[in-house]
Amino acid sequence: AAMSRGAEAAAGAGSVSPPGPGPSPRQPLFGGCLSCRFVCGTGLVMAGVWLYQGPRKSMKRGIPPSLGAIAQITFAISEGTAG
Repeated sequence: AAMSRGAEAAAGAGSVSPPGPGPSPRQPLFGGCLSCRFVCGTGLVMAGVWLYQGPRKSMKRGIPPSLGAIAQITFAISEGTAG
């Protein structure tokens, strides 16, 4: 038994085994596609602008903003900022 272990060790000492598959580099959540990020970001900014226009029109006519209009403006600004 000691002879076979030594033969295995001698046979394995000269050969270099290739490294196994290691941990792959982490991919971004959505693939990191720059054009996709640009399109989605532009869409969010435009959605924020569209949401902001509703309460602004009524405020330009002299109507005081309601609590709902203030909430909509706040949401529109946060939506545009996220883009």
